[in-house]
Amino acid sequence: MTTITNKTEYIFPEGFWWGSSASATQTEGAASVDGKGKNIWDHWYEIEPNRFFHDVGPEKTSQFYYKYKEDIKLMKEIGHNSFRMSISWARLIPNGTGEVNTKAVEFYNNVINELIANDIEPFVNLFHFDMPYELQKIGGWTNREVVEAYENYARACFELFGDRVKKWFTHNEPIVPVEGGYLYDFHYPNEVDFRKAVQVAFNTILSSAKAIKAFKEMGQDGKVGIILNLTPSYPRSQHPADLKASVIADAIFNRSFLDPSVKGEFPEELIGILKEEGFMPEYENGDLDIIKNHTVELLGVNYYQPRRVKAKENLPNPEAPFLPERYFDNYVMPGRKMNPHRGWEIYEKGIYDILINLKENYGNIECFISENGMGVEGEEKYRDENGIIQDDYRIEFIQEHLKWVHKAIQEGSNVKGYHLWTFMDNWSWSNAYKNRYGFVSVNLDKDGERTIKKSGQWFKTVSEKNGF
Repeated sequence: MTTITNKTEYIFPEGFWWGSSASATQTEGAASVDGKGKNIWDHWYEIEPNRFFHDVGPEKTSQFYYKYKEDIKLMKEIGHNSFRMSISWARLIPNGTGEVNTKAVEFYNNVINELIANDIEPFVNLFHFDMPYELQKIGGWTNREVVEAYENYARACFELFGDRVKKWFTHNEPIVPVEGGYLYDFHYPNEVDFRKAVQVAFNTILSSAKAIKAFKEMGQDGKVGIILNLTPSYPRSQHPADLKASVIADAIFNRSFLDPSVKGEFPEELIGILKEEGFMPEYENGDLDIIKNHTVELLGVNYYQPRRVKAKENLPNPEAPFLPERYFDNYVMPGRKMNPHRGWEIYEKGIYDILINLKENYGNIECFISENGMGVEGEEKYRDENGIIQDDYRIEFIQEHLKWVHKAIQEGSNVKGYHLWTFMDNWSWSNAYKNRYGFVSVNLDKDGERTIKKSGQWFKTVSEKNGF
C-alpha cells in the first residue's frame, strides 16, 4: 500500500475480476417467447400478481433478451473484464426434461460470444431460483427425480457452451429457495414445512455434487463452483448462551451449504439438531460419497448484511411450525448503520470476516465476491440535468467494502474478484423494480432506456487502475 499526500491507495492483484452479476429471470424478459417454458415465477405471477411490487411480473423485466448487444457494449465501457449470468433452465429445456430449445441455444451462444468478443469473461450459473414449473408440479427440489433432471440439464449446458465458458457455478444462494419456498413464505410454493425445507436443501447439495461429477466425467476444461450468500452470525455478547445461538444460526444458514460444498460434509451441529428434532432428510446409499468426493474448486461469495443473534428470550410455542428461530432470536444492535430503503444493516467489515474465515477454516479456497450491492428506492430523484443518476452513496458503499476486501488480500485471502449486484437495474423477484441496484439505470417509461450512473463511470476508473 503506497501513501500519496495522505490518501491511501488500494491496489488489487494483477488480473482481478472486475464486473457485475445478474440472473436470467431478473433481466431477460421474453418470458413466453421463442419456446421458453414457464418457471415458478411466471406461474406465481399469473395466480397472485398482487404479491409483486406494483403488480409488475417477470414477463418483460429489463429486456436483456433483445438488448444484450447494447448491454454488453456498456459492460465493456464501464470496465468489466468478467460478468456472471445465469442460464434459464425453462428457456433451454422448456419442460425441465426432454428436448433442448434450439432458439435458447442460439440466444445463449450469441450472448457468450458477444461477451468474449468484448474481452469480458462469461461466468455462467446454472440455477438462480427459477425452477421450471413442470418440475415444481412434481415437487421441485423435494423430488429426487428433479435432481436427475438437473444433472441432465447441467450436462447439456457443459456440452453446448463448455468450449468457451471456463467458470461454471451450480447454484446461486441455494439457501434462499429453502427459506423462501419452505420456511418464510417469500418464494413459490409458499409452504411452511421444515421437513420439506431440509429435503430441498439436501437434494440441492446432491444436485450440485452430481453436476460437478458430470463436469469431471465429461473432461471439461475450466472450474466449477457454487455461489453462496454468507451472512456472518454475530452474537449479541460473549455470554455462552448468545455464543451458542450464533453457532447454531451459522450452522443453519451458512455452514449448511458451505461445509458440504467445500469440505464434502455437513456440520455436526446441524446434524445434531436434525436428529434430535426428527428431521433427517431421506437419501440413498452412495449419496454422501458423491457429496464427499465432488466439492467445488471456486466459491462465489454474496454479501449484503450481517446476521445478529441472541439467546431465545421466550420459550417457543410447541404448537407452532418448527422454524430455525426455535434456537435463537434475531438481535437489533443499537446504533447500527442502515440502508433505509432495503431495511438492511450496512456492515462493511463482514466481508473481511467472511474472507478470513474461508482462509482459516476452508483451506483458503479460491473465491471472489460474486454479489455485493445497495438497493435504493426512488433513485430517479438523484438524476441530474444531464440525465445521470448521482449515486455517490453507491460509490461509497462499494469503496468501503473493497477496502475490507483489500485488507483480507493483504492478510493472504485467496479472493480473486469483485462483482457488484448488478449491472443494470433489474426485476427483484417480489420486489420487482422497487429498489434499484445497477451501475446502469433502466428507464421503464422509455422502453428500458439505459443510462450509465455515476457509479458506473467511477467503476470504469477502478477497473482501469486496478484499484482506487
